[in-house]
Amino acid sequence: MMSLIEMNLPLIWLFLIGFFLLYYAAMDGADLGIGMISLFSKDEKERLLLMESIGTLWHSNQTWLLILGGMLFGAFPMFYALLLSSLYIPMVAMLGGLIFRGVAFEFRTHARHRRLWSLSFGFGSLLATVAQGFALGGLLSGLEVVNGRFAGSLWGWLNPFSVLVALGVLFGYLMLGANYLSWRTEGLLQQWCFRWSKAASVITLFISIGVYLWTTARYPFMARKWVKVPDLITAGFFPLLAGAAFIMYFRSLRNHRAFATLLYNFAIVLLSFVGLSVGLYPYMIPNVIASPITVRQAAASPQTLWTMLAVMLFLLPVILGYTLYSYRVFRGKVENGYNTPDASRDRDALERRTDL
Repeated sequence: MMSLIEMNLPLIWLFLIGFFLLYYAAMDGADLGIGMISLFSKDEKERLLLMESIGTLWHSNQTWLLILGGMLFGAFPMFYALLLSSLYIPMVAMLGGLIFRGVAFEFRTHARHRRLWSLSFGFGSLLATVAQGFALGGLLSGLEVVNGRFAGSLWGWLNPFSVLVALGVLFGYLMLGANYLSWRTEGLLQQWCFRWSKAASVITLFISIGVYLWTTARYPFMARKWVKVPDLITAGFFPLLAGAAFIMYFRSLRNHRAFATLLYNFAIVLLSFVGLSVGLYPYMIPNVIASPITVRQAAASPQTLWTMLAVMLFLLPVILGYTLYSYRVFRGKVENGYNTPDASRDRDALERRTDL
């Protein structure tokens, strides 16, 4: 049993990192989407409402990104090094956008000119989203690696394919943000978010299809999975499920079932990610020029993976428990710009604290 686990340690860690990445993309993606939507808000009071809808949760969502970076550094050091070497510019831009967003949250309440910090929240979210999209597009484009080192250009991540991927991430995050707001708000604002969700989801659907087809055509090893059995079954299963999730998503959206729409949105993110990952497996760093790098080649030593796994078995239940507890405490609709299980109790105090 132990030898079987040791043989599959890289795959176990690939699954764990994929889980953390999916959670971050879904939850902080919704946060970033709300930030971009706030740029189109009517007034400062509405922007406050949008910011307060995630005001108690954005810290923890962003923490998952830090955990993800540490896990990549320990479990797949080659991947981590090549990723930062090749995608230095979009990574720095992403951090800058996240900093702007975080500072806007803390400064806006006490600032005299609140519009400036509201715009910082929105444009910081936009910058972080576009940077993440170009980082993903640069990775899927294929990194030029020679003898374990990055040998490409500093601007190699900027190409037509990565532009399409960045647009997909942007509209995907808008879709998540709009659906999260539809679930957390009501009235005219909720109807406005439903319209955002419909527009963003249609564009996301077509871009997602384009990215998947372009990636399949770009890498012969991925295309061959569509003509060989049993690879055809695994390669086609998850994209078909993602298509079915889109159908159920649009059905729920038409009926204005906010929570169901959000759940189907999460399912779309999960199935699309898994479908693309299955197509690229066993390669972790695709390359159209030289030999791509597999998951096992990029993994750390078994001793390192064992040690990290022992720590993670203790930390993961704690992280998940805290996250679930936070969502339970701050559940419900956003009301008067302040989210609490009993918002009406502190309504007058809130209006004094956030007088616009």
